[in-house]
Amino acid sequence: MKLATQPTVKTLGDYAYQAIQKHFKKTLKWEKSVKKDEDPEALHQMRVGMRRLRTAVTRFDVAVDLPKPVSDRSIGKIARRLGSLRDLDVLKESLENNYKPNLPRKEQRALETAFSALAKQREDILSSVQKTLKDEPYKSLKEALEEWLEKPNYQPLASVTIQQVLPDLLLPEVSNFLLHPGWLIGTEFLESEVKVQKNWEREKIEHQLTTEGEVLHSLRKEAKRIRYQMELFTDLYGESYAAYLTEVKNIQEILGTMQDSAVLGEWLGDIFKAEIQTQLPTLANLLTENRYQSWQQWQPLQERYLKTETRHSLHLTILHPLSGVIS
Repeated sequence: MKLATQPTVKTLGDYAYQAIQKHFKKTLKWEKSVKKDEDPEALHQMRVGMRRLRTAVTRFDVAVDLPKPVSDRSIGKIARRLGSLRDLDVLKESLENNYKPNLPRKEQRALETAFSALAKQREDILSSVQKTLKDEPYKSLKEALEEWLEKPNYQPLASVTIQQVLPDLLLPEVSNFLLHPGWLIGTEFLESEVKVQKNWEREKIEHQLTTEGEVLHSLRKEAKRIRYQMELFTDLYGESYAAYLTEVKNIQEILGTMQDSAVLGEWLGDIFKAEIQTQLPTLANLLTENRYQSWQQWQPLQERYLKTETRHSLHLTILHPLSGVIS
């Protein structure tokens, strides 16, 4: 008879420990490079590591007993600092690669003003990030996590098998996602049925995004939250779950493209102290076209997730993790 060399049934506590350890390690891996400002990719990876660490800490709080410096609030504060710097890098990358090559020479020259302003803003935010990574809250967070990983403390619920509680962990997040008001933007009710309004002109879409853009941005954040949480458990589900996860990621990315385009337009308006239509007409039209195309990609997913069958099917998928032991 062959003896098992490791436990074959994983508990909620096992999953919590693995997730916290994995994302903490990833965060630390990129820290030195971020402090030295060596590579935009390092900043991106550290920010993602911090966000995922935050998800693990908040979602597993029912199972773990973490020290005081390790909290949703403290991690969120650091992640936001990294995020402010990363957003400027994305802005620069987008302007340089996606837009500048398609502009007439006159507008390309005008963009130099924007690049100078961006470099100045980045300098200020970089020094604030470097200070954050030297300050006491960050040091305390690291020390407390290292100690906890060395000698973890758990809540009683940590001992239950992961399959037993997995749907209860995921379903509240699914409900928040599906009940978000962002799904109803650009729809109408016909005999109590939600219908997506199609074939809108660019002007109407622009107006909708101007008035409701924040709501869609909030839905994008909800999509990111549920995506990070679902990614913690991909090995416990099958193909249907993987397909939903891919769609959630698509929703996040499409809404993100719309939001980034709007933010870029607003930022340029502030830099040039005018409507960018007058200073950079070609660029303004490209931004509008970009949002129009994203809206066309968004609507089929919106329509799909407003259907009762899709919503019920997602719930049923979550309710049925793979049975049997996990090695």
